[in-house]
Amino acid sequence: MKIKNKKIEKLCSFYVSDWHLATMILPYISSKIDKDTKIVTIFENNIKQNIETLIGKLNLKNKEKILSISWENINSTKYAEVEKKLKKEINIKGKNIILINGNINYIQINNYNVEKWTEKNQISSLKIINFFEMTEFNNNIVKILDAHDKVFNTSGEKEIYEVFDGYKKEEII
Repeated sequence: MKIKNKKIEKLCSFYVSDWHLATMILPYISSKIDKDTKIVTIFENNIKQNIETLIGKLNLKNKEKILSISWENINSTKYAEVEKKLKKEINIKGKNIILINGNINYIQINNYNVEKWTEKNQISSLKIINFFEMTEFNNNIVKILDAHDKVFNTSGEKEIYEVFDGYKKEEII
């Protein structure tokens, strides 16, 4: 079952390792965190140590804000766990970005959990960025792209056709 919510923009991204994920996320988060945007993570893979190591090597003006984000995994697909986290961390009236990483099943279930919670709580602005490990998606690439509005990569947010030449989105009725 899929909940269709017009207030949610969904992006997909693909990474080869936790280090690649951390280096991709950090510049984007650094540029968004100062604009009163709440960053929430629902991670199957814990990247806290990677983020802390990179932050220690970079000259960022907002290091403390970035480190205050929960980079640990919650490793749960239970609605109650996701609901608890969202109640605590989401800014209902402001902008929110939710980062989700994990296997395909984990990402799909937690997208559903987030969308279900969003419907109940009438969130004003939400962007979900789903991070798929390269070894995870193989034959599902078109399905993954069809389920998202844009692609996120090291150069930021892009239209899908800009990254995947020849891609044409299959319209879902």
